[in-house]
Amino acid sequence: MMNESTISPTLQNMGINAKKSSKELAKISSRLRNKALEAIAEALDSSQNTIIEANQKDIEIGNSVGLTEATLDRLMLDSSRLNEIRDGVLAVASLPDPIGEEFDARILENGLRVARRRTPLGVIGSIYESRPNVTVDISALCLKSGNACVLRGGSESVHSNVALATLVRNTIGEVGIPRDCVQILEDQNRSLISEMLTMKGYFDLLIPRGGADLIRFVGENALMPVVTGGIGVCHLYVDKSSDLGMAKDIIRNAKIQRPTVCNALDAVLIHSSVANELLPELAKHLAGDGVELRCDTRSLSLLGEQQFPNVIQSSPSDWGTEFLSLTLAVRIVDNLDEALEHIDQYGGHSEAIITSDYEAAQRFLNEVDSSAVFVNASTRFNDGGQFGLGAEVAISTNKLHARGPMGLRELTSYKWVVQGSGQIRE
Repeated sequence: MMNESTISPTLQNMGINAKKSSKELAKISSRLRNKALEAIAEALDSSQNTIIEANQKDIEIGNSVGLTEATLDRLMLDSSRLNEIRDGVLAVASLPDPIGEEFDARILENGLRVARRRTPLGVIGSIYESRPNVTVDISALCLKSGNACVLRGGSESVHSNVALATLVRNTIGEVGIPRDCVQILEDQNRSLISEMLTMKGYFDLLIPRGGADLIRFVGENALMPVVTGGIGVCHLYVDKSSDLGMAKDIIRNAKIQRPTVCNALDAVLIHSSVANELLPELAKHLAGDGVELRCDTRSLSLLGEQQFPNVIQSSPSDWGTEFLSLTLAVRIVDNLDEALEHIDQYGGHSEAIITSDYEAAQRFLNEVDSSAVFVNASTRFNDGGQFGLGAEVAISTNKLHARGPMGLRELTSYKWVVQGSGQIRE
């Protein structure tokens, strides 16, 4: 275990400042916090050229060191993506303030009024890779929910992250909120990540976002609570009673709309009674989109005679792989039970069923144990913005303390509030 004397002065000062700022932020009015978010949105509009210029430095470096196409896509910022980030900030500003909300209130027989009241968690630490939008998403959600945050983005996006964090810090300072409510660790020395994991006295929650190796490392080594998620295989099952036109449209959207993100489709399970009709058409359409199909023996034999150039034999490892690319695993199953068994073994993130059978849909919803389960809809909807949360700090695949897209309420705790009129316990 690392003690404070082995934590770098930079990190220790950031922790001290974050703790102090979180106490101040918790007392700041909802009106001022919303004003800060609206100002951030305006600054994102007026500073697009500066942000894109910083992002281009990251893209150029990424190309020179051979980053994958998927990583470069997650890294890239343009006007359209900045507009989405801005809209997310405004959406967060428009949401009800969770701080101070009381729930489960009741009057006991002895006359005591007891209730739970939402409170900020305190200081959120986040270690993330590739996606610079995370810098703004987490900052906005933390500011709205009364939490300070300390951010450490990946080296591949350092110029973008610093530009965005500087914008946020300057903007909130101008409206009267302590700048240190949002801090970013610019030093890319990887040893600092290990140090952050020991700072239990400073961070109340740690959120890693990135590849499986990063999330596993943080989850196994952090001394404070950690939300792990954002990784996992996403499935879609085409039931025997499904609308095949709908199935093709949803599969295509879930796979190609943005293949490099965590809620993109990884595996399709097709009922054997509809495979002959659906699979050749699906393979034909996805070939035009550049999607490679990794097929089990049954689906491969069904497609083999038609010589699809985008079809290859699957390997056992394909079923547990989050592809983050234009690759899709395909398996034919004989019934819903077989599909459920497959998803139970390999799933946990986002799972969908295409069906017109009410009982099959309800069984799927009840029996699939994942962060989000869909009927006749794309897995791409497993997203904080799409669920009306404004943005998300992560998509948690934990079962405690939050699951699925984490928004404002997931960044709060609560305290019991008890009001009496002189009661004593006998």
